[in-house]
Amino acid sequence: MGYEVVSGGMMSDFDDASVAARLREEIARQRLSRAGLAQAARLSISTLEKALSGRRRFTLATIVRLEEALGAPLRSSVVTEPVALAPYPMHAPAEMGSYSRPAVRWIEGEYLTLRASFGEDGAVYAYRTVIVWDDAKGHLVFSESDRLDAEFEQGGFVSMPHLSGHTYLMTSEEGQYRMIMLGRATREARMFGLLSTLQVGQGSQLVPVSCPVAFVPLGQMVDQPVFGFVGESSERFDEYRRVLNMAMADDFCRLRE
Repeated sequence: MGYEVVSGGMMSDFDDASVAARLREEIARQRLSRAGLAQAARLSISTLEKALSGRRRFTLATIVRLEEALGAPLRSSVVTEPVALAPYPMHAPAEMGSYSRPAVRWIEGEYLTLRASFGEDGAVYAYRTVIVWDDAKGHLVFSESDRLDAEFEQGGFVSMPHLSGHTYLMTSEEGQYRMIMLGRATREARMFGLLSTLQVGQGSQLVPVSCPVAFVPLGQMVDQPVFGFVGESSERFDEYRRVLNMAMADDFCRLRE
């Protein structure tokens, strides 16, 4: 359940299931393709599909974009009196490190994410990662976008235990996990570490794979970042490769056979 402040200080709530049902109704009524709607609403098709299937929460910003693209409301227009709500938690659960919101504000923001390409040796793969505090859940969450393979965009929770000083970006979907482990931030607020996930192998086989990864505050390197596959012919290749190489050159992670 999400909440929106409306005129007069009252609140109008929206339920994810209700929004999804209303959205499917409008898609059918207007005979829209989901890909076309996602493009018009400036969303990835993966984000739209996951929200419709209940695997990702609708955010207010997402709903507003969809309403603008549809020209139709997705939320109830019923205005109710404000109700007393329990205060939002200000500390993450113990299994995520028990961090407080003020202590982790520094990490919130958008990052240019760089990792080694799984398809071509030496090439770089770039996309956007957003880390924000989820008020209702009481901990940091992350989401990915601007990936060429949008269907594999990840999202999940952020663990920051004091013991190691590392940051863990965890995706958990039906028992399947993907993890990014990042070391302490540099003076430039950049973070480096290791990504562990599954790569498509022969046929339908999935193979465990790990590679260095770099998180750079968006806009710190270039005004117009390039996302997707970045090979040697790209104007950003040398810069991206130099930054990504720092993950191992500065001992933020190690690969051993």
